Amino acid sequence: MSLSGKVLFITGASRGIGKAIALSAAREGAKIAIAAKTKAPHPKLPGTIDSAAAEIKAAGGKALALEVDIRFEEQISRAVARTVEEFGGIDICVNNASAISLTGTLETPMKKFDLMHQVNARGTFATSQACLPWLLRAKNPHILNISPPLNLSPKWFQGHLAYTMAKYGMSLCVLGMAAELREAGVAANALWPKTGIATAAMKMLGGEEAMERCRTPEVMADAAHWVLTRPSRECTGNFFIDEDVLRRSGVSDFERYAVKPGTELMPDFFVD
Repeated sequence: MSLSGKVLFITGASRGIGKAIALSAAREGAKIAIAAKTKAPHPKLPGTIDSAAAEIKAAGGKALALEVDIRFEEQISRAVARTVEEFGGIDICVNNASAISLTGTLETPMKKFDLMHQVNARGTFATSQACLPWLLRAKNPHILNISPPLNLSPKWFQGHLAYTMAKYGMSLCVLGMAAELREAGVAANALWPKTGIATAAMKMLGGEEAMERCRTPEVMADAAHWVLTRPSRECTGNFFIDEDVLRRSGVSDFERYAVKPGTELMPDFFVD
């Protein structure tokens, strides 16, 4: 199956993994709604919704740049309505937008706690909810959350409890929506990287040294393509890991995804 002509609503698609997924789909002629906050250039983070739209169009897709803060459901609703007006519907919802603060309980201000839960758990639920009436009309509808497997080992909570709770909220949406929407034929799956991914967030958290031990966002984009082209009635409720997905699809050379080939890779959170 191809993503040609499919309409993807992707949160946080102005940079990183979200943009990589958008560009991968664009190369097959998909239509992408870029739902992200960055309209004006950010002093520390590269990319805006308009620069992402330009890249998507150059790659062969159609793009709609939508300034959206997914903490506010009225902004999501307007963006979904604008997407349907422009492209005629929505086939795929990718919940990629995320907030992170790897801080302990005493070091996490409640403002930061609220931000992570509003963006990660609540934003994912609200975006999926807003897209769902259109997904129910689509031929092969998918919800894909960029979130981890639900690993309840205490080590994944220690030191960054608030972030883990918020991130697992995205994964709980997969668990619940997959069961709720199975009979309607709407797939809900999670995808998570086995290794660190070279994004702006990783650079801010770990610097250049950490970036060199990562893979590029394209590894997630290629894995997402495989998931999003599965029959939705046969592929739902899964917590996929990018490398496992790609090995299943026949990929054996992963050095092409390495930022610095030959370097020992950094394992990602939540993957034993």
